[in-house]
Amino acid sequence: MSIERELLQRYRTLAVVGISNEPSRPAYWVSEYMHQQGYRIIPVNPLEREVFGVPCYPDLRSIPEPVQFVNVFRRPQFCAEVAEEAVAIGAEVLWLQLGIVAPAARRIAEAAGLVYVEDRCVLAEHRRHALGRMGPSE
Repeated sequence: MSIERELLQRYRTLAVVGISNEPSRPAYWVSEYMHQQGYRIIPVNPLEREVFGVPCYPDLRSIPEPVQFVNVFRRPQFCAEVAEEAVAIGAEVLWLQLGIVAPAARRIAEAAGLVYVEDRCVLAEHRRHALGRMGPSE
């Protein structure tokens, strides 16, 4: 079993850093898909008040409950800071979305024992493992 599949089966709550209320943005529609698949989404973005009718937190430290899985939609230069926050709150997984590669975030996360995934889309991985394919066009 791939690590991505194992993570998506084990964790059903995703704190999404960089989520957006703009439907055209990947942070919105990927999170919406995961929500529709039964995942609980905890929105994290200081510029949003709520997403999907759920209160949005300005940062990971503001979430008033334990967070295990952090899904990141931020540019690489901001990911080390997110990794530090993930470590500080005791997260277990730091997942950087497709197109995001951040060596500094990797070093921080792995040094603290977090499972680290980068340059992978949770939606694509969910479809591949749940449906046995990437999507309807395949």
